[in-house]
Amino acid sequence: MAETEELVGLPSVESIVKAHRKLKDVVTRTPLMRNMNLSERYQADIWLKREDLQIVRSYKLRGAYNKISSLSIDEQKKGIVCASAGNHAQGVAYSCKVLGIHGVIYMPAPTPNQKVSQVRMWGKDMVEVVLTGDTFDDAYAAAMQRCEEEGRVFIHPFDDPKVIEGQGTVGLEILEDAKDDIDYLVMPIGGGGLSSGVGSYFKQISPSTKLIGVEPEGAPAMKVSIDKDEVVTLPKIEKFVDGAAVQRVGDNTFKIAKQFLEDVILVPEGKVCSTILRLYNEDAIVVEPAGALSISALDAIKDEIKGKRVVCVVSGSNNDIGRMEEIKERSLLYEGYKHYFMVRFPQRAGALREFLAEVLGPNDDIVHFEYTKKVNREKAPAIVGIEVKYPSDFDSLTERMTQGGYKFELLNENQDMFNFLI
Repeated sequence: MAETEELVGLPSVESIVKAHRKLKDVVTRTPLMRNMNLSERYQADIWLKREDLQIVRSYKLRGAYNKISSLSIDEQKKGIVCASAGNHAQGVAYSCKVLGIHGVIYMPAPTPNQKVSQVRMWGKDMVEVVLTGDTFDDAYAAAMQRCEEEGRVFIHPFDDPKVIEGQGTVGLEILEDAKDDIDYLVMPIGGGGLSSGVGSYFKQISPSTKLIGVEPEGAPAMKVSIDKDEVVTLPKIEKFVDGAAVQRVGDNTFKIAKQFLEDVILVPEGKVCSTILRLYNEDAIVVEPAGALSISALDAIKDEIKGKRVVCVVSGSNNDIGRMEEIKERSLLYEGYKHYFMVRFPQRAGALREFLAEVLGPNDDIVHFEYTKKVNREKAPAIVGIEVKYPSDFDSLTERMTQGGYKFELLNENQDMFNFLI
């Protein structure tokens, strides 16, 4: 990592201060709040920057507004275009309404209705929502074509200097509100706009703070790129942490962030789900998967941060309630409480009864069972979901299955089967 004086290409402190002045009457100055539960758990002084309480429930409004408001009069008249399936779209829509600029927002056709409705609600008559294609790439291609045809300006979700400066205002607010020096700043990374903007401000104003980025394990675009010292396009990603799951980070954000990030921590999606549930149950904080990333990473640095002052950026709270069953399921699987097996039962009367009597422990519970008897076969497979009281019960469970002569396969790590089951 380079020393502060060697850093190049960072947005200046002046540009971020200017963005903050522009945004002060538009965005909410979100609180920096000490979290008692996390502080006790990690024996540290843990603070949360609550961007989940932002107007559009994420920090994305900052970058979108700073960019759109910087357009020339001619550019404003022609209007803007963006492509997004989530928070960026809402930030753009809100900015269009406030500034009176017409925007066309392209979203993939499978985007949940809740997100589409939110975009229309924020933008009112100033935005046109176009649902097209199956993926973000499809929506992006259509958006770029519209730009070429009508001369509109494309508002990139992260890889634009003005967007990066806008996101950097999160860092400005943290340092203005912090009463003491900050030892660690932990930030989620998707395309890199937030980490680039906030990290740039910190590195110039608070160079002693260690800057940590966090990505979902299934979409490590920034970490892979830093490790290879070039922007890498991942061939495939796990999209569950949708607010931070990108195949490719920005060229600008990569050049900026790689200079000062101390580390990029990868967090399993299941752990993210456990954090979401814990925040809700213990602190009544509702976050989306990307919003839980920074807190989820604390276990990885728990020994380092004892006695230290740590700030985690909680980036957003746009979580569809329809996802809660999947979140609970992923958490149980990750924590080792629920296990799915494909088990072959002998096709004879009493086979299932024997399984229940011989294999299940006193605290084990069958939570899923699929079995089809076919008379022309001697054995039939069943999908069995078993929830245990303690994760340590798993070994004795599988030992009893083996001793009983049951042939089985653990399905927890089979992603296709997991998607089918939930």
